[in-house]
Amino acid sequence: MGFFGFKWDSRLAKPYTNMKKRILVTGGAGFIGSNTCENLIDEGHDVICLDNFITGRKSNIEELLKSPSFHLIEGDIRNIEDCRKAVANIDIVLHLAALGSVPRSIADPITTNDININGFLNMIVATRDAGIKRFVYAASSSTYGDSESLPKIEDKIGKPLSPYAITKYVGELYADVFSKTYDMECIGLRYFNVFGRRQDPAGAYAAVIPKFVDALMQNESPIINGDGTFSRDFTYIDNVIQINKLALFTSDAKALNQVYNVAFGESSTLNELFEEIKLNLSKFKLSIGLIECSFGDFRKGDIPHSLASIDKAKTLLSYKPAHSLKEGLAETVKWYWINKNC
Repeated sequence: MGFFGFKWDSRLAKPYTNMKKRILVTGGAGFIGSNTCENLIDEGHDVICLDNFITGRKSNIEELLKSPSFHLIEGDIRNIEDCRKAVANIDIVLHLAALGSVPRSIADPITTNDININGFLNMIVATRDAGIKRFVYAASSSTYGDSESLPKIEDKIGKPLSPYAITKYVGELYADVFSKTYDMECIGLRYFNVFGRRQDPAGAYAAVIPKFVDALMQNESPIINGDGTFSRDFTYIDNVIQINKLALFTSDAKALNQVYNVAFGESSTLNELFEEIKLNLSKFKLSIGLIECSFGDFRKGDIPHSLASIDKAKTLLSYKPAHSLKEGLAETVKWYWINKNC
């Protein structure tokens, strides 16, 4: 049983060493970060979290703070001294801290660049200077840009369509150079539309699934950008935790200094997504099943369709995503409903 009363699925891979490690998770108070921190602690590791709480939330790590295996450093990756403090006596770095959202990057490219590029460089330099070999970092499916090929294969990308996409690709380029120049072990994980428990539904830049869930739970009509035919490869958080651990602890030299798609390998339209969320919520409140969605303008920087090939991750990291969109949505909707009504 996890710190938050969540029982981890037995299908989650446990491929990593039994040796206790000290792991730095930047952005550890965020959605993906807090879930990963919890799982690593449950597996017996010490976790140090670096977060400035721009997008992370202290409520996400409230229970973790009670554990002697969890340590919080309030700091900013834009400050090199904060980065150096965070990597002291660390075995492995998982760099998740970033300023997400394509629309936010269009509205404020300077801040996005400062955090995602300057902050990334600070972290990888601090990691190098501390003599830490393994640097695993969050990349993004936005890197595929205007490429129309499906499914998305790691070595075939297009031109970026947003400042956010540019910043995430620059991180990949830096990691490649550092692996070759400084003999570091860098692994990039291109996350595809991650969703699950603790994802924040609030704010102008919230992800689509928590926004839909929150609106329906308030008996409101969610707004779909466009006509709902755009499709995405939605990826449940437990699949992401699995591959995070695989990347952190793999001992296979062939798996190092690579970039991997992190997805389930199936796509669904926004219309299909809405209907599935509505179906799950109607099990708790029948009237929600009668709510219809509204349609708005297409968003700048959005690509029509996204579907990942996960063959590379399966082959080199033994990645076996256990949760489909339907399975993940059932768990996610249940979590939101319980936490709203508890």
